[in-house]
Amino acid sequence: MPTPPLLVLPEDLTHLHANACLPMLVQAIPSQTGPAAQVDAGALEHFDSSTLAVLLEFRRACLAQGKGLELLHLNPRLIELARLYGVDELLSIH
Repeated sequence: MPTPPLLVLPEDLTHLHANACLPMLVQAIPSQTGPAAQVDAGALEHFDSSTLAVLLEFRRACLAQGKGLELLHLNPRLIELARLYGVDELLSIH
């Protein structure tokens, strides 16, 4: 079975780009043929709390379509931000 394509976060996902990024991610959910939408965050360098809002809303959209969310290659600073905001468990960040 072919591997579903990874969804890739941009290098910059701050409040300036959040409104544009979320619809693109949500639109790509049907292309994710596995049990979870896989998102590669390896390129993400510039982020803020808006990034967490995008990821949480994307998670909600995935769940509404019967999918989980798998975040790959997270920046350690984003992991710390998620912990600070108390959303690390919602995003399955350990």
